[in-house]
Amino acid sequence: MATFAYKGRNTKGVSVSGQVQAVSRDAAASDLLKQGVTPLSVVEQAESYDIFAELKKSKYFKKKITLDELLIFSRQMNALTRSGIPIIRAMKGLSDSTRSETLKEVLNDVSHRLESGVNLATSMQSHPEVFNDLYVSMIHVGENTGQLEDAFAQLAIAVELERETRKRIKQATRYPTIVICALIAALLVVNIFVIPKFASVFAKFGADLPIFTKILVATSNFFLDYWWVMLAGVIGAIYGFIAWKKTDRGRYIWDQKKMKIPIIGIVFELITLSRFSRNFSMMLAAGMPITHALAISAEAVNNRYIGRHVLDMKVGIERGDSLIRTANATGMFTPLVLQMMAVGEETGQIDKLLLDVANFYDEEVDYNLKRLAESIEPILIAAMGGMVLILALGVFLPIWDLGRAALGK
Repeated sequence: MATFAYKGRNTKGVSVSGQVQAVSRDAAASDLLKQGVTPLSVVEQAESYDIFAELKKSKYFKKKITLDELLIFSRQMNALTRSGIPIIRAMKGLSDSTRSETLKEVLNDVSHRLESGVNLATSMQSHPEVFNDLYVSMIHVGENTGQLEDAFAQLAIAVELERETRKRIKQATRYPTIVICALIAALLVVNIFVIPKFASVFAKFGADLPIFTKILVATSNFFLDYWWVMLAGVIGAIYGFIAWKKTDRGRYIWDQKKMKIPIIGIVFELITLSRFSRNFSMMLAAGMPITHALAISAEAVNNRYIGRHVLDMKVGIERGDSLIRTANATGMFTPLVLQMMAVGEETGQIDKLLLDVANFYDEEVDYNLKRLAESIEPILIAAMGGMVLILALGVFLPIWDLGRAALGK
């Protein structure tokens, strides 16, 4: 629809003006007559293009919904559905009360889809960037069993645990990250400002420089002359890695290799196994078929390597194997965890035993995260000591010979 600026007179003969939206100029004049305004002039307005507004709508600049916002939404929906408030009314109420523009748009779209007759799970499935397969599947089960409030309660617990896990990882890696950034900043300052000054002084006296000083001067000169090549190389390497990781094969290889990184690889593996055990337990407790639950868990673990092993478990169960046999064949689980699964399968309480498995992995994650800083700290100290040693030898060794060089000895 286009926008038209008009001038006219109302029923009292008073001059009026304004804007009206219509599909054509004649339609705009007709709408004005219906409103009791006799149009004297109707001119189409040129649409203004706001590039900043368009950029804000772009997916690259749109603010993502955080786990905190998703957690609050899940808890609020649990309370509202438990109180008997209709889903559409609850969605509209949360849309009006939320401060997140992105979440507001999503909830408004979900509300419109619900009003058109689409169920809640399908409506949420239209926004995979907010509601993943696990979230949609749990809502689907809750709708079919009439236990939607329980589904939101379980999802709130799952989102909260995911948030706490990410928070613990950030806390454990904060100190090493700060130290590494400080080392990089120190190297940049030394190569840009310090070494060139000393190099000019050494060149004036014509002193024979030690090997450490020659290395520092050569490194500084290379950095100053080819900094743009290094910057382009770093940016290209990062872009190439991200592009490679987005491919199916690249994602699979990276998810496999990152669990073998010294010190921190075990943390990635334990977090992934904990996520799988908890999600699998939650879906089984909700009444989802075991093969369907395994298929959803394979996507929800956010690790293609572990996900492929989970899909192998699904294929084995479809062939008639037991859960414990297929789990043992993957090689992912320790004997203690396999024993817990076996007991759960024998007693028909596999969902409860899997929850214990998830708690067991969470304790292992806590222990390894506490050791992470202790393990990385000696490496960082050694790196800092080595850098200081090289700088000290490279700068101070020739200073001791400057007096002799100045006297021509």
